[in-house]
Amino acid sequence: MKRFAGYIFDLDGTVYLGEEPLPGAPETICQLMAQDSRCVFLSNKPIEPVSRYREKLRAMGIPVNDGDVINSSIVMARYLNHRKPGAKVYLVGEKPLEDELTRAGAIITSNPYEAEYVVISWDRDFNYRKLHDAMQAILNGAHMVATHPDRACPVPGGLVPDAAGMIAAIEAVTGKKCEEIVGKPSRWTVDAALERLGLPREEVLMVGDRLETDITMGKSAGIKTALVLTGITRREDLVNSTVQPDYILEGLPDLLKGD
Repeated sequence: MKRFAGYIFDLDGTVYLGEEPLPGAPETICQLMAQDSRCVFLSNKPIEPVSRYREKLRAMGIPVNDGDVINSSIVMARYLNHRKPGAKVYLVGEKPLEDELTRAGAIITSNPYEAEYVVISWDRDFNYRKLHDAMQAILNGAHMVATHPDRACPVPGGLVPDAAGMIAAIEAVTGKKCEEIVGKPSRWTVDAALERLGLPREEVLMVGDRLETDITMGKSAGIKTALVLTGITRREDLVNSTVQPDYILEGLPDLLKGD
């Protein structure tokens, strides 16, 4: 298939599943890099620091640099800095996201009545107290924003609930809609990736396993897209989908077909 100057790779379900690389994925990426293609890696997953993703890729033999991995925590920090530097945030999320927002200057508060933003994310300790406090903050005028819209995350053996469950619960009790979701497929994420690559859109390929995030984002940004069938999406899901990728791959090694 066509060789691109730049690649934006999703991680979970595309490059690896859990702690294990998907067959041929590291070797394929390394070969693309050796042929001078630039690569950026995206994850909507905010429950680990971005340094952990870099370490994980390096352990698989993929030579990533600082800045080559962007997750929804980093994008949310950029978003808040753009909207209101030093904003007071009530967080429904985990420690790595809190740390990223704090480093970027946000003020995390446990008092819902002083929060200016409620940031909603994947939170494995989501409970009634967080639901109650998020509701009070939003009804008191705080903006409701979220890191990413994923309904489930692929793990070895199946799927686990993701941030969409927390967003839906808070929307239900407040009667309000989330104002902005900054992770894939948002322009906030694709703009961060394109800025890192420093390439024209027509020279970039978005590669991922989800129609509703990875492929939708690429299409919306005017980037060519490749759906890999190693994660969430199955070939039969394409039959009735309004979102169609430019390429369909059984795995990342298909990127090298024709070499």
